[in-house]
Amino acid sequence: MRVLIAAGGTAGHINPALAIAGALRAADPAAEIHFAGRKEGMEYRLVTRAGYPFHHIEVTGFQRRPSLENLRRNAVTVWNLARSGPRCRAILREVEPDLVIGCGGYVSGPVVRAAAKHGIKTAIHEQNAFPGVTNKLLAPEVDLVFAAVQAGADRLGAPGKTVVVGNPVRPEVFAWARRREEARANLHAGDRTVILSFGGSLGARRINEVVASLCAWEQKEKRNILHLHATGQYGVQLFQDLEKEKGFARGEDLVVREYIDNMPELLAAADLVISRAGALTLAELEAAGRAAILIPSPNVAENHQYYNALELAKVDAAVVIEEKDLTGEKLVAEVRTLLDGEGRLAQMGRNARTLSVDDSLDRIVARLQTLVHTP
Repeated sequence: MRVLIAAGGTAGHINPALAIAGALRAADPAAEIHFAGRKEGMEYRLVTRAGYPFHHIEVTGFQRRPSLENLRRNAVTVWNLARSGPRCRAILREVEPDLVIGCGGYVSGPVVRAAAKHGIKTAIHEQNAFPGVTNKLLAPEVDLVFAAVQAGADRLGAPGKTVVVGNPVRPEVFAWARRREEARANLHAGDRTVILSFGGSLGARRINEVVASLCAWEQKEKRNILHLHATGQYGVQLFQDLEKEKGFARGEDLVVREYIDNMPELLAAADLVISRAGALTLAELEAAGRAAILIPSPNVAENHQYYNALELAKVDAAVVIEEKDLTGEKLVAEVRTLLDGEGRLAQMGRNARTLSVDDSLDRIVARLQTLVHTP
């Protein structure tokens, strides 16, 4: 079986694509799997590091906010779109796939559409509760639609061929969740409540600011907390400045890093997670069974992170604070309420666990194999 996967833009699109690729290869070691994406995008680095053949295609999105710079970007987008048709056909000739899968991002649109027009079997995976524009346009054209949650399936508008399969989660998340005591021992957590907070690899300024207020409160109140925080690339200096301004310090109870490179282990150790509401982050929270305070990014298409977060809030697995309502005082108040509620964090974690689709990859691979072998 020869498979071409198109995904790009963010880790939320690329990591599920890589998980699907790994599961397909595990199910059929003879499967030949290729990827299509932008060399300038995150996908090139992640895919080539995983060892898959990579086919470059340049596809960008339109900028809606009027400005001279965005006018220039939109002109480039039009040029890329004009060239995408011939490039897609060239990639399909090179790979000769039996199956083409789109996992989101602008790049998946022309690649999947070209495959469908050539009679090649096609499928897409939508990670969010509020689908992206690309997948909404592709849903009527493809053979099979995967949705992470029912809300996403309902909004894709192709009920006859849509299957709810959850979001693929790295096997390490499940493995570490079963080793929670080991993860806590590695951190020397003892009987402390472990709070894990992060805003993404680049860093979210507002999250860094309010988490700094929370850290100051934790130390002033002498709470029995071990707090692990990732500032992100652009938050390193900001957080250092906030430490001085708000009068708190790193030490045994506060560990600050730029990045988190052992997320499955830290999720296993955590009692409460404070983060954005990207689809993959939420899937990992569900797999690990962790309570959360979610702060959806307001800078994403269709405000989809807010709708993702609502799925956890509906079952009392998370508290959702929109950024327009976010202050340091608000975050401190929510954390205090959760900590003071007897067994509250543990129950929220159990609620999150009920949403996890542990066999997501098995479901996806089984459907894809059936699709390929259906005349």
